[in-house]
Amino acid sequence: MSGRAMPCSPKEIGSLFLFEKLEQEQLGRLCREGRVELFEPGPVYTEGEPATCFYVMIEGTVVLSRRVGGDDVEVNRTSQRGVYAGAMQAYLGDRVRQVYNNSMRVTEPTRFFVLPADTFASIMGEWFPMAVHLLEGLFFGSKNTQAAVGQRERLLALGSLSAGLTHELNNPAAAAVRATATLRERVAKMRHKLAVIAEGPFSREALADLVEIQERTAERVAKAPALSPLEAADREDALADWLGEHGIDNGWQLAPTFVQAGLDVDWLEQVGAAVGEEILPNAVGWLNYTVETELLMNEIEDSTTRISHLVDAAKQYSQLDRAPYRVVDVHELLDSTLLMLSSKIGPRIEVVKEYDRTLPPVPAYPAELNQVWTNLIDNAVAAINSADGEGRLTVRTALDHERMLVEFRDTGPGVAPEIRDRIFDPFFTTKPVGEGTGLGLDISWRIVVNKHHGTLRVESVPGDTRFQVLLPLTAETPAESPEEAA
Repeated sequence: MSGRAMPCSPKEIGSLFLFEKLEQEQLGRLCREGRVELFEPGPVYTEGEPATCFYVMIEGTVVLSRRVGGDDVEVNRTSQRGVYAGAMQAYLGDRVRQVYNNSMRVTEPTRFFVLPADTFASIMGEWFPMAVHLLEGLFFGSKNTQAAVGQRERLLALGSLSAGLTHELNNPAAAAVRATATLRERVAKMRHKLAVIAEGPFSREALADLVEIQERTAERVAKAPALSPLEAADREDALADWLGEHGIDNGWQLAPTFVQAGLDVDWLEQVGAAVGEEILPNAVGWLNYTVETELLMNEIEDSTTRISHLVDAAKQYSQLDRAPYRVVDVHELLDSTLLMLSSKIGPRIEVVKEYDRTLPPVPAYPAELNQVWTNLIDNAVAAINSADGEGRLTVRTALDHERMLVEFRDTGPGVAPEIRDRIFDPFFTTKPVGEGTGLGLDISWRIVVNKHHGTLRVESVPGDTRFQVLLPLTAETPAESPEEAA
């Protein structure tokens, strides 16, 4: 939008703080190559458009806003003479994408001194070459530093996740190794016991009955019911008494295994009726090995299944072999992230999931959303641990005005009002020195807002802090390059 041309007075623009140190000749050149324009209330330029002009307000009122999700959020409103906006980075040339980083409108008739972007870049390089070099160094140095620290933030998160995943994998792997070693020992004893039975004075029919009982016993192990501790103790006492009454001295050792396998006194009665008193002790011993091998194989199966689930969660978290931008189920991403961070969360923090499973999949960069979940969960855990280490982390999804809400609520001490407006700033952190880079929330904000055209906000009171991510349900044009969320 262009305004109405007005006369340009070198004296008037020289009274603005930005130009007050310039010579008369320089002020004259500004008036020759620039212009003064009067804008009526309304927009002056829009965020994202090519940055063609540098604006300096002479008089009036300006409002600057940023696009967040589907809303324009006001970031500044002022009537101060000399404030400037627009193509402020024109001196960097093609090395930076020259677009307006915000939208500007005026609320009353407002006069601006307007300088074309290429003229502004030329004058800066000619009049202030040293300042341009310093500004270039500051801009690119800060950007490189932020990228490097952001990479370190990711590496630290990766190291933490790797340590947690290794710990989680070690437990079932060690359990499987122990169960395998014990299983080998039990199978060897079963072979020995079978040889003892086979060499005894037992009929073919009795041995056939014993094999049939073994098969039925294995089936019962697979269908063993879950018992309460009290029920299990009562059944162990009953089984131990029965075994003692039938001349089996180590019944108190066998009873817990039989109870775990879902066996009871009725089963023992069936065994006794099938094999007779003379073979009963050896038969019970042999069936005990059968039960133990079945239980050990169940333990190995559970352990390896747990390992498989952890590997699947790691693949889901890292999004290996997946398209970078696609339609995803956010609940799967949340579950994989929570599983990957389970060792960091620890047993003293209760995790509550309040998912609205009716929500549809959303178009997203899943690997980068996992980065957001990781940062927000890590902050919530740190907040709870900064108090007494016990609390609740609630992860909730819901529909919020045609957008998906993903909320992380913790019972920590909260975010102080005086720093709430700064927590998304780069390098700002409340963690002790060496424990935080101050980029976790900045990275999260860039991923949610810049790459997904969503919203990231925080609500906090002591005992109830909520970080809320709002994602569009329909696809928008994805960001042009990953650097926007770096």
